[in-house]
Amino acid sequence: MISNHQIASGQARLAATVVGHGDPVVFLHAAVCDSRMWRAQLDALGASNKAIAYDRRGFGETRAEKEDFSAVADLLAVIDAVGNGAPTILVGCSQGGRVALDTALLHPSYVRALVLIAPAVSGAPEPIYPSEIEGLMAKLKDAERAGDLDRVNAIKAHLWLDGPLQPEERVTGEARRLFLDMNAIALRSPSAGSNLDVVPTFHRLREISAPSLVIWGDLDFPHIQERSRHIATTMLKGAGHMLTGTAHLPSLERPTEITGLVAEFIDCGSGPSNVAG
Repeated sequence: MISNHQIASGQARLAATVVGHGDPVVFLHAAVCDSRMWRAQLDALGASNKAIAYDRRGFGETRAEKEDFSAVADLLAVIDAVGNGAPTILVGCSQGGRVALDTALLHPSYVRALVLIAPAVSGAPEPIYPSEIEGLMAKLKDAERAGDLDRVNAIKAHLWLDGPLQPEERVTGEARRLFLDMNAIALRSPSAGSNLDVVPTFHRLREISAPSLVIWGDLDFPHIQERSRHIATTMLKGAGHMLTGTAHLPSLERPTEITGLVAEFIDCGSGPSNVAG
C-alpha cells in the first residue's frame, strides 16, 4: 500500500511517500536528488516495513516559504506524522546522511539505527581536491557564474553519478535520466532559507551509539571515501562496506545491491561486524 502525504513543518509542506506497514525506515536523499532516488528501496522494503521517503526543502514536490529552518526538525516532523514517533532506522545518502547523523546526536531517542551512504557530516574538514578534480570543480563554478543551469546539471552528473575521475556518461539510461530530472528541479528551486542546524558532529561521532552501517563507492571523491571510513571506524557501533565500481549514488546505479544491504542490516539489527575496503 502506497500513500502520499503533505507534512507541515514551519512554513513548509514536506512531500512524503509511505509504503507498507511495520517498523519505520526513513530515507533521506542527497542534495542532487530528491526522494525518487529511493524508489527501488521503498518498493522492496515496504513489503515488511513502513518505508518512508520525503523531499527536503528545495527539492522534489515539497513547497516552502523562504525562512530559516532546521532540517532535523523537519525530519522529526515526518517521523511524528507518519512514523508514529517510533524509534526509526534512518537511511541517508550524502547530505541526507548529514541530517541523519545530526539527528542521532541531538535526538537519540528517535533513532534506532543508521545506514549512511557516502555521508556528509557537520564540522568535517574542507576537502582538498586532486588536480584532475579541481579542473572539473572550476568548470562547475564557471557554469554557475554564467547561470547555465543545464551545464551545471551535466557537470554535477559527471561528478556525482559517474564519479569525478571517471569518463563522463559512464552511467547511462534511466539512472542518468532520473538524476538530471531530480537535480534540475533542485537547481531551479528558489532559496528555501538557511538551515539552522550547526552541529560539530564530526568531532562527536563517538557519542552516537546507534548501530550504524556506512557504505561508500570506490569511484566516489577520494575525500568522501576517506571520510566514510573514518565515520565507520569512529562510531561506537559502526561498520563499513565499500562497493566496487560505483560512485556517490549507488541507490541509482546499483539499486538491487543497496536494497539487499539495507534489508540485511535491518534483519540483523547491527549489520556487518567489521570494516571492508
